[in-house]
Amino acid sequence: MAEDSKGQGLAWLLAGLGIGALVGVLYAPKSGRETREDIARGAREGTEYLRTRSKRAAEQVGTLVDKGKEQVGEYVERGRSLVDDQSNRVTAAVEAGREAYRTTESSRE
Repeated sequence: MAEDSKGQGLAWLLAGLGIGALVGVLYAPKSGRETREDIARGAREGTEYLRTRSKRAAEQVGTLVDKGKEQVGEYVERGRSLVDDQSNRVTAAVEAGREAYRTTESSRE
């Protein structure tokens, strides 16, 4: 639901920008050439801004992915450690049971 409102907000923003640009062109105090140059400059600046923001967003996503990989690695290592510990305990218990059985059988003879 929050993403729908963000999408609507972005749509309204773009619509407002378009209407504002149209009104600005219609009531421009400059000549057509100057207005076109201003529009082209604004488009270049907007493109550069979007390119810069995209790079930053990609870097942030990369950082988050790296942190996620680190955490997963830590959890996997912790899980391995727990499994190894439990395996060692089970092995020791089985061995103690065998030894107790051997001791009991030896004392019966």
